[in-house]
Amino acid sequence: MTSRLSIPRIRRALPTGRRAIVAAVVAVLLAVAVGWAVRPRDPEVRTEAAMLTVRSGPDGQQPVDLDTTFYLPEDASARHKVPAVLLAHGFGGTKESVRDDAEEFAERGYAVLTWTARGFGRSGGEIHLDSPDYEVRDAQRLLDWLAARPEVRTDATGDPRVGVVGGSYGGALALLLAAQDRRVDGIVPMITWNDLARSLLPDSAGGSATAGVFKKGWAGLFFGGGGSVGSGPAGFSGNIAAQPQGAPASAGPPSPDPGAGPGSGPGHAPGAAADPSCGRFAADVCAAYLRMATSGRADQAAVDLLHRSSPAGVLDRITAPTLLVQGEADSLFPLAEADANARGLAANGIPVRVAWFTGGHDGGDGPKTDSDRVRFLTLQWLDHYVRGAGEAPGNDFTWSRIAGFDALDRGLVATGYRTTDYPGTGGQRRTEVALTGPEQRIANPPNGNPAAISSVPFAGGLSALLDGVAGDVPGQHARFESAPLAEAVDVVGAPTVSIRAASPTGEAVLFVKLYDVDPNGAATLPNGLIAPVRLTGLPERVAEARPVTVTLPAIVRRFEAGHRLRVVVATSDQAYASPAEPNVYTVAAGDAPLALPEVAGDPIPTAATIWRWVLVGLLAAIVVGLVVVVALVRRRQRHHDSSVHPEYAQVPLAVRQLRKEYADGFVAVSNVDFEVRPGQVVGLLGPNGAGKTTTLRVLMGLTQPTAGEIYVFGHRLVPGSPVLSRIGALVEGPGFLPHLSGLENLRAYWRATGRPESDAHFDQALEIAGLGDSVHRRIKTYSHGMRQRLAIAQAMLGLPELLVLDEPTDGLDPPQIAEMRRVLQRYATDGRAVLVSSHLLAEVEQTCTHAVVVNKGRIVASGPVEEIVGESPSVLIDVTDPAAARAVLDRLDGVRVLPESDGQLVVDTNGTARSDVVAELVRAGIGVDRVVPRRRLEDAFLALVGESSRGSGDR
Repeated sequence: MTSRLSIPRIRRALPTGRRAIVAAVVAVLLAVAVGWAVRPRDPEVRTEAAMLTVRSGPDGQQPVDLDTTFYLPEDASARHKVPAVLLAHGFGGTKESVRDDAEEFAERGYAVLTWTARGFGRSGGEIHLDSPDYEVRDAQRLLDWLAARPEVRTDATGDPRVGVVGGSYGGALALLLAAQDRRVDGIVPMITWNDLARSLLPDSAGGSATAGVFKKGWAGLFFGGGGSVGSGPAGFSGNIAAQPQGAPASAGPPSPDPGAGPGSGPGHAPGAAADPSCGRFAADVCAAYLRMATSGRADQAAVDLLHRSSPAGVLDRITAPTLLVQGEADSLFPLAEADANARGLAANGIPVRVAWFTGGHDGGDGPKTDSDRVRFLTLQWLDHYVRGAGEAPGNDFTWSRIAGFDALDRGLVATGYRTTDYPGTGGQRRTEVALTGPEQRIANPPNGNPAAISSVPFAGGLSALLDGVAGDVPGQHARFESAPLAEAVDVVGAPTVSIRAASPTGEAVLFVKLYDVDPNGAATLPNGLIAPVRLTGLPERVAEARPVTVTLPAIVRRFEAGHRLRVVVATSDQAYASPAEPNVYTVAAGDAPLALPEVAGDPIPTAATIWRWVLVGLLAAIVVGLVVVVALVRRRQRHHDSSVHPEYAQVPLAVRQLRKEYADGFVAVSNVDFEVRPGQVVGLLGPNGAGKTTTLRVLMGLTQPTAGEIYVFGHRLVPGSPVLSRIGALVEGPGFLPHLSGLENLRAYWRATGRPESDAHFDQALEIAGLGDSVHRRIKTYSHGMRQRLAIAQAMLGLPELLVLDEPTDGLDPPQIAEMRRVLQRYATDGRAVLVSSHLLAEVEQTCTHAVVVNKGRIVASGPVEEIVGESPSVLIDVTDPAAARAVLDRLDGVRVLPESDGQLVVDTNGTARSDVVAELVRAGIGVDRVVPRRRLEDAFLALVGESSRGSGDR
């Protein structure tokens, strides 16, 4: 792709020295353009698709066809051998799920082999859940195939130089393969499990898997769909998120592949599962699931089967350097699973690094800034341990937290942090927070219905939305709450809390949650994560119950000062199996406070962030050069002037001989001169293209004037002038963060100003704007009119002495417009003033005390509104008898009666004195109630600007 650079023509001749400077800058710009155009291109990638027949099973002799694609860099050959990557997909996906990642690896010089795992897509066989005898042995045979490829670098005969990368299902495969085959040189398992039994049957009070609480939501998607549920948690680029991908796993036998290369074998149809309700799952896996789904608990045989597919039992055999990447938004495989893998691998003395990111099965890839960080860490790891290039990555622990929105693309932004040593989910230190609340009786509903909502499996972004609306059923949960936090707490790890419980049956299944409650009472459940526990041996009375420590899910969350922490203990959750029999438990707080783990770290940039700053720096250098040229051409140096013009010291705004001319010669404002004094509401009027918006942009420092001066309370207005803090403005529309409430947006805006919160006057600004309780709702639920009112409230923060508003009634309905009229009139008190630009002339007439009419860049009228309206040749007359009055007036010479309206007469006097007209009516015995001029501001406006009101858009 070529890059074009457009150089604007310079219309005026410049002195030789200035030409030289301009020429130098142009040369720099051309150099940048050429450099961009000739930058190194991504290398071409060759692909080979094939159905490979491999032999696995307990005896290593059972054939199965695997649908594969081999990606090769353009320059890979028998003379130029390259390292390899075995790239595994997530559960329900296929080789196509990881295509983008495969291409990127290949572009970086790796030979990449992708395949569709047995039981999925066009591959044969049954699903054995990453069994060492089946899926893992399949992968070993793929290593054999890589070793035989002439383009792949080898360490010895039959030993390819290879790294293994995969997410979720593929991540566990990477760990299990590295434990079973020493030929693996480095692995990057992502969002995967340590113990599959604990993942599907968790107990956060430390119970065994056979007593764990069945995770029916996720298990049902995996097993109940017969293996046909798609997910793509596979790569580091676009496939970490759990998204439906790939062909249905229940597809028929693979057809011959016309593009198959050497090594492809005959097709083998998928075997039939023992139970049709489990599709292509192996019979033992299907049977285990059906037993768990029916009883809600696991027997030892089912736990043993899940352990067979778990890295937990084989971590001591892994010697390959390992980068563990785990998602913070993951109700399937939470951060504790990566923590267990990290602790097990560290005992081997091999390089191990842990990275947490903001995505996961419930959060997708997370923001681009975070997926870029994961990409950088993955490539850095493989480049060193597989390619043999670059310095050792080290074992720093990195994590991230959502920081806000990207100003460039409006997407979420995550900030990454690092610390030298991995502290585990226990953190480096713990902050204790006391909880209060009485003992409470809570009901367990029959069959767990109705159930509380925490997260929705496979819902991705929808699960994230549940943070703010996670629901607990009344009567089925107990609450324990802290006092407002005196200072913010940055939680990085797994909090712990102590509870006591009593049950008539001696057993209870409970779900413990930690909410963040803001000062307005809005509660957020971080990432929808909860801690299920099954307690046994309970007494009937809670006073006799022993405290139980519950380890809550590890999270990364900043709990702000003034927020409260709420621990909820519920009896049901839609994602888990609850006891079928109804019951009533009693729950109380334990004897230990809520403990919050914290980790101190330094902010880190991702590779993309580094490049962005380099690009920003380059653009900034170009801009600086252009600014210097402009400054030399115009010989104008604007210096900060702290002096006060005595004539305007008490005047909120004085605009003097303002001119704005653009580079193409267009003059938007040629000579604008007016004042806004205390107590005034001044309307800035003019047709489209008259220069209203340009005047406001200059006033707010959004563009620089060609000539003229602006004074605010006597201070000459220049960019960065401290006097700007005395101006509140709404120019060019509002911009808010949709996931925050209106009040949270206002607080964020005010914090950005760096001024004390006590100076904001939130309550007064909100009262003037009239937002009511809607200020506590999230912005994404606001109508356009509500956003406009919030923007005006934002402009009013700090109660600035001068308020500048561009079309403040845009998007408001008539009642809201009427209220806005009262808002502006109320605001212009106590020495404050308002400048408002509007095209609604009737509103300006009713709202403003003064008006400034601009036409073709010049002021054509200014002063009090009534003076601009002036005298009228016609009047409105309210009379007691309109018909008789019309007859009387029709007899007067020169007087013309216009059509009546609502009992009023519109009379064109044509020079006849109004007093004579009224006297004539009175002599005829007709009562006259009111006589008012007929002329309106609109009439005066049209008389001043004429046909120019039909011009094009303002500039």
